[in-house]
Amino acid sequence: MIFLYILGVIVLLFILFALLAPKHYELHRSIVINKPLPEVFNYLKHIKNQNHWSPWKKKDPDMKQEFIGTDGEVGFISKWDGNKDVGMGEQEIMNITENESVAARLRFFKPWKSESDAVIKVEHISEGKTEVTWGFSGTNKVPENIFMMLYNMDKHIGKDFEEGLACLKEILESK
Repeated sequence: MIFLYILGVIVLLFILFALLAPKHYELHRSIVINKPLPEVFNYLKHIKNQNHWSPWKKKDPDMKQEFIGTDGEVGFISKWDGNKDVGMGEQEIMNITENESVAARLRFFKPWKSESDAVIKVEHISEGKTEVTWGFSGTNKVPENIFMMLYNMDKHIGKDFEEGLACLKEILESK
């Protein structure tokens, strides 16, 4: 009988956590780059350029990559298969608003399956200064949403975004 009570409490806690845990996530970081907006945007709309500044490419420089379509155009897909730090997935350009944003769909297959919406936005700050905002958002299903209560996405992935943006700034400002 005690076993049934314990099991009941565990089930109730699981249901409670599933109801209370956040189902939506969003993360973004920004940096100001000392270059004109059109130059920054033209570099960013080409997904292959991420190989130069992405923190995940640094975590696995030997990852296998495959590209489908024309880079810098809607429908372009970048696939990767890497070590445990980068997993396996793909990124597809879904929308490009010239000199404003590039929206992509991220599909992760390993180490876990998930989908997210990614975006890179640019904004004119002043003559020769452009703010770049890089982020992603999505929905956590049960039980992933419970796990996300324990995982500080902002701390872990946010630092990767900051590292990538700092590298992007260095690359673009050195040109």
